[in-house]
Amino acid sequence: MKSKRTHLFIGLIFGLILVFGISTGAMAENIRIGVASPFTGDLAAYGDNIKAGVSLKLKEINDAGGINGKKVELVWGDDLCAPKDAGTVASKFAADKSIVAVIGHLCSSATLAAMPIYVRAGLPAISPTSTNPTIGDVGKGWFFRNCYTDDFQGKYLASYVVPKLLGKKSVAIFYENNDYAIGLKDSFMAGAKSAGVEVTGAEAYVAKTTDFTPQLTKLLRDKPDTIFLCGYHPEGALIAGQARKLGFNGPLFGADGIDNEDYIKIGGKATDNTYLTVPFLAAAAGPTGKAFAEQYKKSYGRDVDWMSANAYDCLGILAQVIAKTGPDRKKIREGLAAINSEASGYKGITGLTYFDKKGDSAKPAFVKMVKNGKFVAAE
Repeated sequence: MKSKRTHLFIGLIFGLILVFGISTGAMAENIRIGVASPFTGDLAAYGDNIKAGVSLKLKEINDAGGINGKKVELVWGDDLCAPKDAGTVASKFAADKSIVAVIGHLCSSATLAAMPIYVRAGLPAISPTSTNPTIGDVGKGWFFRNCYTDDFQGKYLASYVVPKLLGKKSVAIFYENNDYAIGLKDSFMAGAKSAGVEVTGAEAYVAKTTDFTPQLTKLLRDKPDTIFLCGYHPEGALIAGQARKLGFNGPLFGADGIDNEDYIKIGGKATDNTYLTVPFLAAAAGPTGKAFAEQYKKSYGRDVDWMSANAYDCLGILAQVIAKTGPDRKKIREGLAAINSEASGYKGITGLTYFDKKGDSAKPAFVKMVKNGKFVAAE
């Protein structure tokens, strides 16, 4: 009896090993891609947009049979848009050899913290949103992005949006003390000097600040024509409200970091007459972009944002490359680097994407505004 029980026990163990082995083997057959964004915390609304965009593309790919017969699996990494947490997420992704590429990170500070880890591990990353111009240098050939950089965006705001679209001559800059906003502020100031736009003052703030009255009072003493909300939407909405209470009635403007429906929800009527630059605008998109916007509205009950659109294309770019190279980190990097001209560019819903030697892409900027409590194309 003892011998029979022993044989049964051994048989059970081998059976479990066989089942577990088959199960893990099946999982390993999936093509696994990491997605790093803030899925909790103050900037979770941004992460929700990234998840919405890549999830639509994921369903499209897997419903069509996957990539070369293999399903795509996304692995989520919550980096809170913070360098420390981004490093933790990046280390986990880098150590997991089944993850062949990363979509992310979202915030420039997070991407700057993560890229040295990815470079050491030989893990390619493509960001839909990180605009700081120095990331390409840090990425050392392993970083790519399908959005413009702040070198372009800041100068575009200074040379076109302020003097021509708004017809204004002086600006007060209120910027968050992080890599994204500082790079954007510096680029804007360089462009303002060339365009003859006067910067009357610049004040910094830190994330999660709620009272901006002291800095705003100081900035408004010089009576600027407009205020540059140089940061992210949670603080931008509070600044808008407090500026209006202090009697500022002129236009506000910001960059892509302000583009979130929560900006309007938090700031209310104070956000009206805010202008911002974005890499994607459904009203100006081609047929595929407009179709995507309709599908997005149907799926999520809200208008599409640029982060979702760029994230959708990021997964599309990776899928196209992996279909050619296979799920190998080094070959994927080489495949992304080979998308280096208009002829080899990826035709997505956000337009044509191709990369230079730093992994940067030349993409246009569009202008939208808040009018009567809604984001619309700028007049």
